[in-house]
Amino acid sequence: MFNSISNIFKIPDLKKKILYTALILIIYRLGSFVPVPGINASVLKDFIEGAGSDGNMFSMFDLFVGGNLQRASIFALGIMPYITTSIVIQLLGSVLPFFEKLKKEGAEGQKKINQYTRYGTVAIAAFNSIGIALFLQNLDGAVSNTGFMFLFITVLSMVTGTMIIMWLGEQITEHGIGNGISLIIFAGIIARYPQGFLNMFKMLRLGVMNIFTFVAVIILMVAITAAVVLVTEGVRKIPVQYAKRVIGRKVYGGQSTFIPLKVNSAGVIPIIFAQSVLMFPRTIATFFKDSDFAIYIVKLLSPGEFLYTVIYVLLIVFFAYFYTAMVINPIEMAENMKKYGGFIPGRKPGKKTSDYINNVLTRITLPGAIFFAFIAVIPIFMQNWANLPFYFGGTGLIIVVGVSLDTLQQIESHLVMRHYDGFMKKGKLRARSR
Repeated sequence: MFNSISNIFKIPDLKKKILYTALILIIYRLGSFVPVPGINASVLKDFIEGAGSDGNMFSMFDLFVGGNLQRASIFALGIMPYITTSIVIQLLGSVLPFFEKLKKEGAEGQKKINQYTRYGTVAIAAFNSIGIALFLQNLDGAVSNTGFMFLFITVLSMVTGTMIIMWLGEQITEHGIGNGISLIIFAGIIARYPQGFLNMFKMLRLGVMNIFTFVAVIILMVAITAAVVLVTEGVRKIPVQYAKRVIGRKVYGGQSTFIPLKVNSAGVIPIIFAQSVLMFPRTIATFFKDSDFAIYIVKLLSPGEFLYTVIYVLLIVFFAYFYTAMVINPIEMAENMKKYGGFIPGRKPGKKTSDYINNVLTRITLPGAIFFAFIAVIPIFMQNWANLPFYFGGTGLIIVVGVSLDTLQQIESHLVMRHYDGFMKKGKLRARSR
């Protein structure tokens, strides 16, 4: 491991990419402490923290933006408008012929899709910032001078902040290492972990948490993280054989390969969708504090309640199947195989092949969805059992693991390409199970 780390800095190009990425992330974190004028951040922080780690849409949103919302930073919206737009356009690519055609146009089509994504990001960022500004004006003590100028400055600051973050993310992707957008979300999530662990040590020192609970929590964290790594990297390999073709004097094909279908093809998206659906009525209900019905809804959909947990798990499973069906098209995969002379042994090309891929995908998606539903409710368990002083598990952990693995694999490819030993052993990432 240590040799692999030292090898990174022996490759000038890779060292430059890593240092460039680190510099961009430092700039992002510094910008996170630049406040929007006219907002009392302490009032906003008390409101978000009072709701708990899963209390309303503001607390969930604040997790993804690394605490920038409760600091009333110019980066308060984070990169979430860009992520939302990307997901919407990706879904439209499976529904609308216009976006489907762009997806098939290669690099030029992707360039146009990126342009539409930027336009959509500005629109969604403006909409979100207007909603936050109006909310802050109605939050007691949050804004000193309300009115049009406050709305204008807040919207301008937050939209500009989002565009800066988007640009920083694109710079990492182009000149650094890893996916820039994912790394920015990653940086925001792990920024909370050091303070969280310090709070755990304080609780242990003050006697709030005993040593047995502390050790059990650490072991549980390691075990959960390892399990997420295994399932994230887990794939079902479908063998594919390509027939030999003679073109002129050359023979093409004849090789065997496989289609890697991930156990969790939808990633973290189902959890985000499920949280949004459940938190929306709860967040709306908080604006009607004097209503008995609103109070009942808030209690019914509170994290830890039986009904909340059941609906949460069912929604995650549903959205896992829904999103997987949107992003993976077995019919298109079967047609592409048939076009290039490929076939699955024992399956006829065409409909039989697509049906087989669809059946395999349906079977492997269920255990993956159930596992990630379990991971999603881990924070509720940790908060209730160990009184954990920070958010661990759920959406944040899945994102951290996914981004870490992706970045490590990119570093690995640079090391292996230059004949250095990487982080892999016999072609497999350590801690990965095939």
